[in-house]
Amino acid sequence: MAFLIGTDEAGYGPNLGPLVVTATVWEVPDNWLDHTIERDLAQRLHGCIRSAADGRSAASNIPESRIDSDDTYPPLLIADSKELYGPTTGLRMLEYGVLTGIAAASEIPTSWREIWTTLRAASTEELDAEPWFAGYDVPVPRAADGGTAQGWGRWLRLRLEELGVRIGGIRSRAVFPRAFNQLVALHGNKASALSLVTLHLVRDLLESIHDGAVLVCCDKHGGRDRYCALLQTVFPDYWINVIREGRTASAYRWGTTSRQVECRFSVRGESFLPTALASMVSKYLRELAMEAFNSFWCAHVQGLRPTAGYPVDALRFRAQIRHSQSSLGISDDILWRCR
Repeated sequence: MAFLIGTDEAGYGPNLGPLVVTATVWEVPDNWLDHTIERDLAQRLHGCIRSAADGRSAASNIPESRIDSDDTYPPLLIADSKELYGPTTGLRMLEYGVLTGIAAASEIPTSWREIWTTLRAASTEELDAEPWFAGYDVPVPRAADGGTAQGWGRWLRLRLEELGVRIGGIRSRAVFPRAFNQLVALHGNKASALSLVTLHLVRDLLESIHDGAVLVCCDKHGGRDRYCALLQTVFPDYWINVIREGRTASAYRWGTTSRQVECRFSVRGESFLPTALASMVSKYLRELAMEAFNSFWCAHVQGLRPTAGYPVDALRFRAQIRHSQSSLGISDDILWRCR
């Protein structure tokens, strides 16, 4: 078998809430791993999975009600999270895609706290260290039907197995404001912080899979074109070979006789299905985090309007909670991201 790993983030730009990075690993037949796989994967999985490029609306892809496991589900839509979630569309389409993807690899978590620990995004101790998450828990799914997502995931797993493909795992990492600020201070900018969190997640996944050829695909980080030094820091036991570096794509290779790894950083990397699923999971976890964050502050400040945490509105929100923040003894370092 060969392996495809896709990574992406959510929350790179905001001042409030976590940065969430996710990596998904897919097992595929050896002969699939060629230079066209990024472009051709959706076509090879036609009938099981579809991308947004086919032009059909996202809403048309969701089953209206629970389907018996022997019946046929529609192909699962995996796309950039921005195409599945927004203020007008809500969480439902994104949540169905994420939970179905999780169900294709394992069982769906049934609570807010369980999904964070199942995906290894944050430990219970890390969650409880954030005032707005301490003791917080609600059922999951929030907007989708859990039985439909679990059945859809089983159907997807069987269809993928017929093609010799398996979603081998989904793993995330949440970086909360204090840790984010520390990383930025240590590395000088948030692009380097994002790259290092991402590459450490990739390293952890590589340690968990069998030998074989591996293709890692990432969306580009903050406009950076050169990643060799960062890769060498995370993988010090290997010589990192530069294949190419440029504005649209950069690629690197390293490994041993039993495992060759190629890592690509591309503009619009989320067009690659494993990267798009990572984008969806990261966005979903961040939205769950912001739901809890807003619930905490709205309980303390009457009439407070929730925030998504992006710079302009974050300043409005910060000003409105200032008095309660002071009375609760919550420091800016816990609340506010420096970049």
